[in-house]
Amino acid sequence: MSVAAVILAAGSGSRFNGDDPDASPGAKLLAVVKGKPVLSWAILPALAAGLDGVVVVGGAADLRAVVPESVTLIQNDDWSLGLAKSLKVGLEWCGAQGHDRAVIGLGDMPGLAPEAWRAIATEPEGPIVFATYHGMRGHPVRLDAEIWSMLPSSGDEGARSLARAHPELVREVACVGATDDIDTPEDLQRWS
Repeated sequence: MSVAAVILAAGSGSRFNGDDPDASPGAKLLAVVKGKPVLSWAILPALAAGLDGVVVVGGAADLRAVVPESVTLIQNDDWSLGLAKSLKVGLEWCGAQGHDRAVIGLGDMPGLAPEAWRAIATEPEGPIVFATYHGMRGHPVRLDAEIWSMLPSSGDEGARSLARAHPELVREVACVGATDDIDTPEDLQRWS
């Protein structure tokens, strides 16, 4: 089985930008914390996990300066249609590259541990595998190719709706790490 890490980073970060008309799209992903942009903190553990490939799905913001050369950056021009469209773009890339599994993370979740990426990637059961933290589902989430066509193609849900409709497809793996996401400037302050 070939497994790729897919980091979804296409949104505009409207909650982070608030009512600031001068805020640039994707400002939260590019905000520097502890010497690196938030997106870099999300990419590093995925790289350290040693999977067969890492791809970042961009959209609203220009992420070229942040994504390392060892990571593929693809563009979702329809990013405003929601997370599901970005997920579809990432999974299409995975399929074209010959990957059978995709482990999904979010660009605004800088605290996921490499161990979590590996644990989800190597879980023998599936085809939907959620990381859990203290009994609560979080990221990363593994999606096997057999269910990719069953996922929504628009809206802001990825595998959650499919998991609710088909709980028999779901496995959970207890993981370590921090699942905090950066949605507001206050979240960024807390994480730093």
